[in-house]
Amino acid sequence: MKGIFNKYGIILDEEKLNKFELYYELLIKYNEMFNITAITEKEEVYKKHFTDSLLGREFIKGNSVIDIGAGGGFPSIPLKILNEDKSFILVDATEKKCEFLREVILKLDLKNTEVICGRAEELGKNIKYREKFDVCVSRAVARLNILCEYCIPFIKVGGSFVAYKGDAESEISEAENAIKALGCKIEKIENLSLEDAKRTIVEIKKIKNTESKYPRANGRIRKNPL
Repeated sequence: MKGIFNKYGIILDEEKLNKFELYYELLIKYNEMFNITAITEKEEVYKKHFTDSLLGREFIKGNSVIDIGAGGGFPSIPLKILNEDKSFILVDATEKKCEFLREVILKLDLKNTEVICGRAEELGKNIKYREKFDVCVSRAVARLNILCEYCIPFIKVGGSFVAYKGDAESEISEAENAIKALGCKIEKIENLSLEDAKRTIVEIKKIKNTESKYPRANGRIRKNPL
């Protein structure tokens, strides 16, 4: 599977490649119990989950990263394997997925990596996590205008929210008001391709503190996006 990474300019040593191999084995094992992903064929997992997660690697700056809606660990686990020196917190609201993530962290011996089972709109109000991270990442969770309200409250001023999207032109336009209201601006939009699929990485920079009224309750965020 090394060739798949190399095709996208991702050069990994044997130790990191072995961790991805073990990650795949754990994903398949737990998927039978927890239904983590519909993609299970090895080459497809390496392309559509592992490589896709690493397409945003250049946006991971600073020392602390939080992944909102981590699910099966994408993009955070691949990014952690690549960035051993950074600390990661993985957030998901489903306990079974959190159990899987804890097992991956243990078996891959990923230091300074924690899993929190909880809802982003509640954790984003908690002083322990609010505006404490250099980077927030999220992949395939919700439309960008909704996702911003879940994720931006976690970022420090000067930090970034890195959103993994598909063909995101309409979503970016739709999210302009939310981005501004939450104290941010669009820093960079990078359009990439993964095989035949489009991948857009949107980097949103935090320029001022997010007002304390955000994030709102989950129902309000989804019913009345900013």
